[in-house]
Amino acid sequence: MQNFPVGSRISFTCRPGYMNVPGMSRTWTCGDDLQWSSEGVFCKARKCTYPGDLENGYFDPTNLSLGSKLTFSCNEGYRLRGKEEISCIIKGGGVDWSGLLPYCEKIPCEPPPRIANGEYEERESYVYQSSVTYRCLDVPSGSDPFSLIGPSTIHCTADAHSNGVWSGPPPECRVVKCEDPSVENGRKTSGFGNSYTYKNSVVFECFLGYFLVGAEVITCEENSNWVPPIPTCEKITADTCPAPKIPNGVLVSSKPSYGKGESVQLRCNAGCSFPGGSAEVTVTCQGQGSWTALPSCACESEGSGSTPVISHGRVTAGQKPSYSVGDSITIECYSGYTLHGEAQIQYIGNNQWEPAVPTCQLSGYIIAIICLIVVIVMLLAAFWIYKKFFSQNGSYTVDESCKEICILKTNVPAEMEETAQMN
Repeated sequence: MQNFPVGSRISFTCRPGYMNVPGMSRTWTCGDDLQWSSEGVFCKARKCTYPGDLENGYFDPTNLSLGSKLTFSCNEGYRLRGKEEISCIIKGGGVDWSGLLPYCEKIPCEPPPRIANGEYEERESYVYQSSVTYRCLDVPSGSDPFSLIGPSTIHCTADAHSNGVWSGPPPECRVVKCEDPSVENGRKTSGFGNSYTYKNSVVFECFLGYFLVGAEVITCEENSNWVPPIPTCEKITADTCPAPKIPNGVLVSSKPSYGKGESVQLRCNAGCSFPGGSAEVTVTCQGQGSWTALPSCACESEGSGSTPVISHGRVTAGQKPSYSVGDSITIECYSGYTLHGEAQIQYIGNNQWEPAVPTCQLSGYIIAIICLIVVIVMLLAAFWIYKKFFSQNGSYTVDESCKEICILKTNVPAEMEETAQMN
């Protein structure tokens, strides 16, 4: 350890990456009390310059001092290109960032898969939230048409690693043809026809004295089968009752028929109740298809939804005159506009959608084109005004309405200023 006599003075130099604190001395003096005359901190860490804004992303720029780190993140629908983190380090006698500012790019998707016997409208690129809608090809007259099996629309989304992926597999186009269904001792009430294709439905009812065993409504599904299976009509006997029907309610333990004296519990759907507020009641079979008094379920109205208005966009899938809770629609924007929000939304009642109805906003490159046109128009207007009122050789024109003295002070040197008088 080195000793210094009283009155000794030592000076300090700030280390690389640090700078002098204004007004603070870097010299200490050894006093009569054998103590150094330190007055506080005289070197402070240098700061790196603000790296710039991260378009479509964010970071915390609170601390830019030597040793600090900046961590970058992108907004939803974008992914980071470049370093996720940079540090303020010593570089070339000063301080600077350890890397360049990254950027956020819109998450792209590969072109959607093609399907046999179907097509979609192709685009130059596919990015986050863009969607495609498939359709089946037309067939010659007299041939069985192709049916679209599965959701017609898929949209570009992202996985956990911010890679673009499609929301689901594409649909299929194939011929679906179900046989003409018939029920002995019953009849169709809707869905009449000789041929049935995908999603065609038929509704049955039994003749008087018979009850339905199975589903009332059956649908032609993708494997050319009726789902549920075609029902049957069984004869009502003195000791049987067909299962009771209750609008807006269900049977707790349902079966096609019940014996005389057998009871069954009825339950109202959510938001509905029996008179008196009860959610469940029990009824008993009295034979010959007769039940003890069957109450009705009264329901609170949730309202019927209507198609939301999409300025500069349209509904590509699921549109209909009115909507029930659980119905979904898919939305896309017209060319030149970008979708802000989710492409697929679901009706939740009271004319409300979840997530919120998206909007279509003018794309950035369209705005740039409009701004360029405005600048060009302004320049042309300025040039026209110059040509109309000022010539290249310094001459000037005077409006005929000028009947008094007009003084020209443009394009005339100061030392040659003169007055022009109209005759």
